[in-house]
Amino acid sequence: MIEAANSIVDKPYLWGGGHASFEEDSGYDCSGAMSYALNAGGFMESPLDSTGFTYWGEPGVGNWITTYGNSGHAYAVIAGLRWDTSDTGGTGVSWHTGTTSFQSPPPSSPRHPAGF
Repeated sequence: MIEAANSIVDKPYLWGGGHASFEEDSGYDCSGAMSYALNAGGFMESPLDSTGFTYWGEPGVGNWITTYGNSGHAYAVIAGLRWDTSDTGGTGVSWHTGTTSFQSPPPSSPRHPAGF
């Protein structure tokens, strides 16, 4: 999952990017990038939008993976790092050491894959 996420770090932000399939896209939005990484980890079979992440997985914070979503934005915390498109200046998705999104209002609904 982390290797897949790292493979798209240099891709630009593209609204709707990463939602057509799990083939590598020319750019990714927040939920498309999350879906791409989670699919590589075997956690999902089709991409979700940010609202979909409010219902995905099990409720609560996970030990290794936690997703956050609302109707306007989504991000994940994977192994203690935030995987997010916020705070990138519009350049796309990247890793951050802070675990809180810079979106306002911040996404809520912490969810995680069962056992993770």
